Amino acid sequence: MTLPALIACDVDGTLLNDDDTISPRTRHAVHAAVAAGARFILATGRPPRWVWPVVDALGFAPMAVCANGAVIYDSAADRIVSVRTLPVETLGELAEVATRVIPGAGLAVERVGGSVHDTATPQFVSSPGYEHAWLNPDNTEVSIRDLLSAPAVKLLIRKPGARSAEMAAELAKYIGIQGDITYSTDNGLVEIVPAGVNKATGVEEIASPLGITDEEVVAFGDMPNDVPMLLRAGHGVAMGNAHPEALAAADEVTAPNTDDGVARVLERWWA
Repeated sequence: MTLPALIACDVDGTLLNDDDTISPRTRHAVHAAVAAGARFILATGRPPRWVWPVVDALGFAPMAVCANGAVIYDSAADRIVSVRTLPVETLGELAEVATRVIPGAGLAVERVGGSVHDTATPQFVSSPGYEHAWLNPDNTEVSIRDLLSAPAVKLLIRKPGARSAEMAAELAKYIGIQGDITYSTDNGLVEIVPAGVNKATGVEEIASPLGITDEEVVAFGDMPNDVPMLLRAGHGVAMGNAHPEALAAADEVTAPNTDDGVARVLERWWA
């Protein structure tokens, strides 16, 4: 691949070590690329409010594709640039399917306001008894009726002890045009975003106005929610710790996230 114009990088399991830090080598490699004129963006399943620890670790504030492509976030200005949502009617249909097909599953939704600090909009809303897949949840617990009362950027379906891949395969039998199913952990958590929305469409939304083509993008990822981005990029790189689906989609497999896999690739172009 010729010199990339844009670097699209997943966060968890890719840019971050397993202790949620960015190694000095990886940080230096990213800074070297940006100093040379490359664009660096985050492409993550995280909502915008969970981007800020990454911004602090990087030492600069990049554009971010959040919620698996449903939200474009300008972290430098703390501004939501664009949002794709599941309408209320669709949320209701998806919730009915999820609770019927995955008995015992809990539901949650992600919403966004105008910025990370928009307190007028409860951003992570969960059903009673929802058991979180992540530490330090920042949810607001509401009734199912309230949960489904407003559009959301994604619906989360959670069943502790289940396998995300098996949940996704079962849901796929019943969910078609209502939304796209993906997952970023195999810890019993599946996410549904608006149909046709993924990290690849999010990266394109940032790159296209800059005159950057798919062929000029290098993308890094490790999980099934990264697959569309890895396939569409001019050069898709899977981490050595990646899920088999991500490995199969990539043009290259680098070292694991714990061994500076991102840096090892970037250093080929930028010392």
